[in-house]
Amino acid sequence: MSMPDRKSAEVRRLLEGGAHPVLPAELASRAAELGLRVLRRRRVARRLLWLLATAAVLAFALWASIAHPWVAPPSSVTPPVGI
Repeated sequence: MSMPDRKSAEVRRLLEGGAHPVLPAELASRAAELGLRVLRRRRVARRLLWLLATAAVLAFALWASIAHPWVAPPSSVTPPVGI
């Protein structure tokens, strides 16, 4: 018997086997609660990351408008004066 045949035979045996385990009645509601909590946390995290990115872009724009990093700094050496 090859590997896939053995696996599928074992799965069939498990599915055709006896009774299924009894699940708690509130399992679906607890799973839905957990899912909503996870979605809420992800939404909050995503909003915080967007807020942080926006603040970083605004801080960079403010710094660039004040510091003018694209302008060359003034020279500290004066050119020789020729007479």
